Amino acid sequence: MLDHAQLKQLGLFDARVPRYTSYPTAPHFAAGVGAGEVAAWLGKIPAGSSVSVYVHVPFCRNLCWFCACRTQGTATAAPVAAYLETLKAELRLAARHLADGITIEHLHFGGGTPTLMEPAMIADLTGAIFDMAPLAEGAQFSVEIDPNEIDDARLDALAAAGLNRASIGVQDFDPMIQEVIGRPQSFEVTRAAVEGLRARSIRSLNADILYGLPHQDLARITDSVEKLISLGPDRVALFGYAHVPWMARRQKLIPTEALPAPEERLALFERASELFLEAGYRQIGIDHFAKPGDGLAKAQKAGTMRRNFQGYTEDRSEVLIGFGASAISRYPQGYAQNEPATSKYIARVQAGELPVSKGHAFAGDDRLRARIIEKLLCDFAVDFAEIAAEFATEPAPLLAMAEGLEAALPGTTDLSGARLTIRREAWPLARIIARHFDAYSMNESGHSQAV
Repeated sequence: MLDHAQLKQLGLFDARVPRYTSYPTAPHFAAGVGAGEVAAWLGKIPAGSSVSVYVHVPFCRNLCWFCACRTQGTATAAPVAAYLETLKAELRLAARHLADGITIEHLHFGGGTPTLMEPAMIADLTGAIFDMAPLAEGAQFSVEIDPNEIDDARLDALAAAGLNRASIGVQDFDPMIQEVIGRPQSFEVTRAAVEGLRARSIRSLNADILYGLPHQDLARITDSVEKLISLGPDRVALFGYAHVPWMARRQKLIPTEALPAPEERLALFERASELFLEAGYRQIGIDHFAKPGDGLAKAQKAGTMRRNFQGYTEDRSEVLIGFGASAISRYPQGYAQNEPATSKYIARVQAGELPVSKGHAFAGDDRLRARIIEKLLCDFAVDFAEIAAEFATEPAPLLAMAEGLEAALPGTTDLSGARLTIRREAWPLARIIARHFDAYSMNESGHSQAV
């Protein structure tokens, strides 16, 4: 690993760069993509093919202060029930444009707190989804689980619907840090959720944990990671907390002076990484860890891992259809995002319209650059000859994209023939290196710290 002085000189501690879960990134989405374009894109999905589906449930019982997602609080089930009726109507709108025989390869419920839904709501929603398109054989159905918001009845409903992978948000187990970020969640409550999932034969378990939280230090993150490892998740996302109070107003409740400095953030990441590796996990890309038998680890080894709005995935579907307020879809032709505000989303659907607010139609070399960036963040390497063959072009123009990289970030990459590799000690700079292949202008205030 490069020492901190070298990383500082290369800009790691100052830069704000995209996470590149899409390319171009969401700030570049514009109003040129609307309901008409998306209807046409849905209609071009080949009959008999498999797609992925994401469903956004924006409601939470309590709003966590650290969160920058599109969410809203509710004390009752009534707003959730009304929202689900709109979701079902959106599913029917999309189904009108789909060819016969389409199945779902990956289904994911995110939020918000999807487990806020009552058992009958879960059955109703999944039934409506499968009316649009059934699950494919061997499909993956995952749900984000809030351990504070789950019980036996909801676990039974999810298992009956076909849940076979669960993602549990942990953030941090330290009670003082939990209080400061507005997310009380004891280890005991989390363990009970894990045991409830395993009791229903849901063996594939993901967990999210954050570094860079207020008051977090090496001792606290060590304790939290060791507790998480004791629960035996198959896969862990080790995300850096993104403090963007100008975008997420609730983050103004978090004391800025208690946040670790960039150099301290890197030390926290390194300590957590060390613990996961010692426990037998493999590092997957820039911020994931997985047991060798996990599907993501297998996909990484095979070179088939991908990156989308859920982060790293073994999902190889060319189409990801997002349903719900603010949900983003990816088609071979481009991206489309639904109305972010729940009220506008509901109004559009009730008017019989696909609720698309903006997006981006691929043009020029968008797809090609997207693939280069994806390979760098998935594999820490890219073979320009392979990319050229995939896109039926010549390697030379692709190699030209790498010109200036060594001068800008000396000692971070190796170019051998047509293969560019990020050196192991420079992995923390992967997003900055990927930025070199991004042709779009960037407003740094809209992105998270590079570390």
